[in-house]
Amino acid sequence: MANWLDLYKEMGDYLAPSMAKDHPNLPVVKEEGCYYWGADGKKYLDFTSGIAVTNTGHRHPKVVQAIKDAADELVHGPSGVIMYESILKLSEELGEVLPGDLGCFFFANSGTEAIEGSLKLAKFVTERPYVISFTGCFHGRSMGALGVTTSKAKYRKFLQPSHLSYQIPYADVKAAPVGVDAESYVVEKLEKDFKQLFKHQVTPEEVAAVILEPVLGEGGYIIPPKAWVKKIREICDQHGILLIFDEVQTGFGRTGEWFAAQYFDVTPDIMAIAKGIASGLPLSATVASKQLMQKWPIGSHGTTFGGNPIACSVARTTLEIFHEENLVENSREVGAYAREQLLKMKEKYSIISDVRSAGLMIGIELSDPTTGEVSGEAVGKVLDYALEEGVLFYLCGNEGEVIRMIPPLTVTKQQIDDGLQMLDKAIERYLQEQLIKGEK
Repeated sequence: MANWLDLYKEMGDYLAPSMAKDHPNLPVVKEEGCYYWGADGKKYLDFTSGIAVTNTGHRHPKVVQAIKDAADELVHGPSGVIMYESILKLSEELGEVLPGDLGCFFFANSGTEAIEGSLKLAKFVTERPYVISFTGCFHGRSMGALGVTTSKAKYRKFLQPSHLSYQIPYADVKAAPVGVDAESYVVEKLEKDFKQLFKHQVTPEEVAAVILEPVLGEGGYIIPPKAWVKKIREICDQHGILLIFDEVQTGFGRTGEWFAAQYFDVTPDIMAIAKGIASGLPLSATVASKQLMQKWPIGSHGTTFGGNPIACSVARTTLEIFHEENLVENSREVGAYAREQLLKMKEKYSIISDVRSAGLMIGIELSDPTTGEVSGEAVGKVLDYALEEGVLFYLCGNEGEVIRMIPPLTVTKQQIDDGLQMLDKAIERYLQEQLIKGEK
């Protein structure tokens, strides 16, 4: 059998490009805590946490032990055909950290599945056909989720996603005219956008749900004013429309609160959760109140692998680690520290056009040093240099113009300093490269 690194060089023969090709395609042999070990023998500081998944750090000892212990008892459900301890106790324990009366679950495997479940639940219980989402939001790539995903047009290309959805603009405080309060501007614009939509395209009585990422994720790490999110809740209540929060990325301490719903002090009717729920094992959930979920009868939705007993056991251990190690508080504290350091870096480098953060969900927007326009090219180059220095970041934004900084919530201030020092060197290398090009 071929050495796996030889297969790596020819992976296009074995894996679809949409699975194999992404940034930076780093071959690794081990992970632990906030680090990866590359096949090149080098140790890399990880500021991606598996795209906001391993919030407890890679291979936390308690997580590894929980996997082993659970596998000694059960490997597969299927829930409903059989019933088991881990799924029931997880439901009880999750209900203790979720906002409001959200405490009834349909477990699945991925964030997209949780979104699909949320949309189905909303339409079933309201008996209404339409959903409103926001331009720039990412909710997944399956066909139902694509109907509300608009972070990039290429995700929808040739796929004719459902036309049973309408989009209105996400909050854009930068669009506020000079001298106008940005928060008031986006709230007033939101009200106008809803009025126009209801007047010209769909009546509110036909709308089952409004769905949004409370913090825009793949679309660029945009954090709206709290008043804007509260206004959406108010409009939904006014028209009997259910509010769905996509907390796949914002959940489990990422924003410095258990969930972004608590960050904004707004409780949705339905929530989709995944990513950080089980420290790397596939698990997700559509969450609602018992009263709402009871209207979704047997047979209206189903799963073979959802709520896997090992994943549920690990999710319980994940919650235990969160409590024992105060990871929500650490996200808030270390996230604030990281923001302070990045704002200092912004003063040093004009190509850093914005720093946006909530807890350890941090976006660093870069611009072209010549034109001043946001630049995905600049981000790509800086990320390549950062990796050479020894730190792994990811990107987001419609043009890839934002560095996505999402380290495990176990990250220390010292590790933040280490990673940002490497980022500083990467930016310096990029600027020197641009200077040399300009002189030629």
